[in-house]
Amino acid sequence: MSFIQAPVRVSLLVLSTVVLWSGCTINRDIMFRTGDDFDFAPLEEMVSQGYRIAPNDLLQFRLFSNKGQRLNQMTAGGVGSGNNNNQQMNNMMNQQGGVTYLVKPDGLVELPELGDIRLEGLTIEEAELLLEEAYASFYKDPFVILRVQNNRVYIFPGETGKASVVTLKNMNTTLLEVLALSGGIGNRANASKVKLIRRTEGGNEVYKMDLSTIEGLDAANTVVQAYDVIYVEPLPQLVRETTESLTPITSLISTLTFFYAFIVNPN
Repeated sequence: MSFIQAPVRVSLLVLSTVVLWSGCTINRDIMFRTGDDFDFAPLEEMVSQGYRIAPNDLLQFRLFSNKGQRLNQMTAGGVGSGNNNNQQMNNMMNQQGGVTYLVKPDGLVELPELGDIRLEGLTIEEAELLLEEAYASFYKDPFVILRVQNNRVYIFPGETGKASVVTLKNMNTTLLEVLALSGGIGNRANASKVKLIRRTEGGNEVYKMDLSTIEGLDAANTVVQAYDVIYVEPLPQLVRETTESLTPITSLISTLTFFYAFIVNPN
C-alpha cells in the first residue's frame, strides 16, 4: 500500500513546489516597484517648475550686441542696410546658430571669452539673463538667445515592447505632451499608477501620479526635465500569466498520472 502511495506523495510534493515557483513569475515584467510605505516626493514641488538646464544638454548659443539690433535688422529685412551687409549678417547669424556647447557633468559650460560658467539648474530665461550680465564686460547691451537641442525623456507606457525615447523640441514640454508624442498609454496600462523618476543632486526622486481622473490633469501638465523616466505601471494579467505558468505543471501532472496508473495496473 505504501508503495502505491509513494508516487502520489511525490506528485503532490512536486506539484506544490512548481506552483510556488510559478507564482513568483507572475507579473515579473513590472518595473520600478515601490513598497506600500515608499516615501514619494511631493508633487507640489515640481508642478510649477519650468525646464531647467541639466548636465549633458547641448546648448545652442547666440550673442548679439546693442540689445539685438542686428537681429532686428535681419528679421525686418535689413532696413537701412545694403544687400551685401544684409547677406553678411545672415551668414553670421547662421554660423552662430550652428554652434552648440555641452553642459559638462559638473554643470559647467565653457563659452567664448567667459570660460567655464555654471548653468545647471537654471531655466532658459535665468541662463540668458546671467549670460547677458556676464558679457556686459565685453559688449554693449548684450542680447543672448539659448536653446536646448538634445534633451529627451524615456517613456514606458504600460505595454510590452512600446517603450520609447522622446526628444523634447519645446523647452517647456509637459508630461501630457510626452505621453501623446509616444502614442498614449497602452491597453494594459494602469493610469492611476504613473511614476515620474527624476535625477537630482541628492539621488533619484520618484513622484506618483493618478491620471485616471480629471483631477490628475494638474499633475499631467508638469514640465518634464531632461532624462526623466515616465513609467506607467501595467495592470496585472493574472489569468493569462497563471495559465502560461501552469502549462508545464499540467504536462508534469499528466506524466505522473500515467506512471501512477502504470504502476497500479501494470497489465
